Amino acid sequence: MTTDSLPPLGIDTSRAHPARVYDWLLGGKDNYPVDEAVGKRLPAEARDAARQNRQFMHRAAAWLAGQGIDQFLDIGTGIPTQPNLHQIVQAIVPTAKVVYTDYDPIVLRHAEALLISGDDGVTDYIQADVREPDSIVRHARRILDFDRPIALSLIALMHFVTDEQDAHGIVRNLIATLPPGSHLVLSHAASDIHPELAAQVTAEYAKGGIQLGFRSRQEVERFFDGLDLVPPGLVTATEWGVSGTDAVPEDSGIYAAVARIP
Repeated sequence: MTTDSLPPLGIDTSRAHPARVYDWLLGGKDNYPVDEAVGKRLPAEARDAARQNRQFMHRAAAWLAGQGIDQFLDIGTGIPTQPNLHQIVQAIVPTAKVVYTDYDPIVLRHAEALLISGDDGVTDYIQADVREPDSIVRHARRILDFDRPIALSLIALMHFVTDEQDAHGIVRNLIATLPPGSHLVLSHAASDIHPELAAQVTAEYAKGGIQLGFRSRQEVERFFDGLDLVPPGLVTATEWGVSGTDAVPEDSGIYAAVARIP
């Protein structure tokens, strides 16, 4: 066990969990042997992908805050790794409100510290599954003003929701609750950039009891149907928000985009 104490009540340490595997991939300490076992079986590129996802989130959140967005609904938060979304946006917009959502109880233990907000901003947390969007929105309405633009953040989340669980329908329903001027921020593992690598990662997660549904570019594009993609559009995670540099973007098997709700 790599946590400092016994797991909080309600945490199942006999099965791997995506948030804790992700924490291990990022070099965190809030995971358990079962999560570490999954992480160690994954190819080195999985650690790169975790880092690339975080870096994309940082750039996208900062860009949105710079555009004046001051409300964020982050679903699939995972175990906080500094700087986290609220730290980025509240450094730009001190009054920003952030609602985090995850379904692993261990995230709640860490989220309790986040609930102590800064002087002006608000940070809140709900323990819920993205497959329960009505519950998430109902809670978020207590903190966020759904008559004003909101940034919906789904970072490295929807590839854990299969087509049978209606991944596209879930995102469509969440977007339907948001007012014009809101934004969708989404990153998603690709099935068609490095197919053999994607198959290997999917198989290793499956051994840990975690089902993955990597998607092609066309399938990821469907999450943005009816929305206005922010330049440069749907690209790899390392290509988004890095204009102005002559450096060749690092190879990435993650699609990423930000889109405005008209």
